[in-house]
Amino acid sequence: FDARRLLEKLRGKRLMFVGDSISLDQFQSMACLLHTLTPNAFVPGRRILTSFRSAEYNASVEFFWAPFLVQLETSKQGKRILHVDGIEKNGIRWKGVDVLVFESSKWWPDHLGPQRWDTIMEGRKEYTSMDPMVAYRKALSTWAKWISENMDPKKSRVFFRSPSLSHYNRFNRCEKETEPEMDKNTATYNPPMPPHVGILKQVLRRTTFPVVFLDITRSTASRQDGLKSVYGSGDLRGDCTHWCLPGVPDNWNELLSSYLL
Repeated sequence: FDARRLLEKLRGKRLMFVGDSISLDQFQSMACLLHTLTPNAFVPGRRILTSFRSAEYNASVEFFWAPFLVQLETSKQGKRILHVDGIEKNGIRWKGVDVLVFESSKWWPDHLGPQRWDTIMEGRKEYTSMDPMVAYRKALSTWAKWISENMDPKKSRVFFRSPSLSHYNRFNRCEKETEPEMDKNTATYNPPMPPHVGILKQVLRRTTFPVVFLDITRSTASRQDGLKSVYGSGDLRGDCTHWCLPGVPDNWNELLSSYLL
């Protein structure tokens, strides 16, 4: 990873990661990788936007919290409303950004995880029940339409990173893992893919804007050793979804850097 070359490439520009807490892992990784050259960089933190700013290079690396990409709002009654066709309130923060790296999967349950909304709105239609993967496709299509209509490929580059895999065992734990699973670290191993991946690929194929797909899912299949486990939040079951740093997210940023350079 050539931090100096990347910072020169980002001179006078903005790089923004958009998504959920796994995207935050990648943002933190990039900030750490660049910090060696800009130790005095300012890292302000706000509820939805965090940024790493280098005055020397006039460059910023930012994280924008948008786990669904589309808008999630809470009514006065406390109802969580997911607008699968509403994105403008988030999109206004993306306009003019030179490099955008999107990811959205963790908050979209594939029938097993907790549902993080109470109702779904599409236009004026309200749905109290919708297959999460149907909603995911609708939200991604809304995102793709917004990107195509609002971003200029001559001025901005857009990436979409595939999901990373969780590593909960049959006991819903992942502690005491210290080595990669070598039988899953081969060119012939094809891990089961979450349904998000196929949907994402289909939407990207139909997108008129030239979005670069960062396909990292398979590379995380063997890396149960790289998770925060019991060393993150202190939960005795262990965090089997988020990644330690330095670690796996650094690989994602090496891949991203190879495209930018």
